[in-house]
Amino acid sequence: MIGDQENNQATTEGAPRWMGLAVVGLAVVSLAGLGIGWNASSQAHIAQQALAAQNKTFQQNEDGLTQRIAQAETTNNQMQGELNLVTDKLKLTEEQLATARTQVKQSRADYTKKLTAVETTLATKASTDDVKALGTDVTGVKTDLDATKGSIQQLRGEHGELIARNHEELEQLKRLGERDYFEFNLTAKGQTQHVGSSLIELRGVNAKKHQYTVALTVDDIKHEEKNKGVNEPIYFYSGGARQASELVVNQVGQNKISGYLSSPKASAQSAKAAASN
Repeated sequence: MIGDQENNQATTEGAPRWMGLAVVGLAVVSLAGLGIGWNASSQAHIAQQALAAQNKTFQQNEDGLTQRIAQAETTNNQMQGELNLVTDKLKLTEEQLATARTQVKQSRADYTKKLTAVETTLATKASTDDVKALGTDVTGVKTDLDATKGSIQQLRGEHGELIARNHEELEQLKRLGERDYFEFNLTAKGQTQHVGSSLIELRGVNAKKHQYTVALTVDDIKHEEKNKGVNEPIYFYSGGARQASELVVNQVGQNKISGYLSSPKASAQSAKAAASN
């Protein structure tokens, strides 16, 4: 009896220890499970965030790709429209070119036909009307020459001689043969030039007022002509001539003048003889 009581007491005292260990073990397992579950939840949340970021990036890339495709389609449509326009213009240009070639061929044919007709007419004979027309042209040219001569004669000096205003009129005066003419050209202040039987020295030029000053040496006598104008004759006598010689300046520039000297025939011959001697 006493032995059974001791065994029952030992059994009663040992049972709570085992249960405590079991409870502790269960608590540890529960805590470990909670830790593992929390860690798994955190990893799942991180993975969800990464997946969301990837989805967002993919969506952005997809939107950009869609925009590029739309732009490419727009550009393709524009290029197609321009290509169609160029094709239409090219067709029109080809038609115009063909028309132009046809017109050129027709013009060449017409020209050749007319040229042949003209050559045939000229080779056959010259009609009376053509001769009359030629006579009319000659009469017109003669009229123009008479008018030109009349315009020259309108400008005369105080001694009644004709005055040339330019080189062309001077050449016409030379062809008349009434006097001798000597052209000169002075291009610097102080420059001298023998013209006919006289010596001309350029003293000064006023280009704005078209005036000039020269010194003339005639028969070893020098005298100055101041502030003379363009086409204004300067008269002087030389070598005992009865008619006056005249000096005319037609152009005045910066320190330069050009013109001619007109002398009577006899005086000119004396000047040439003196020069040759």
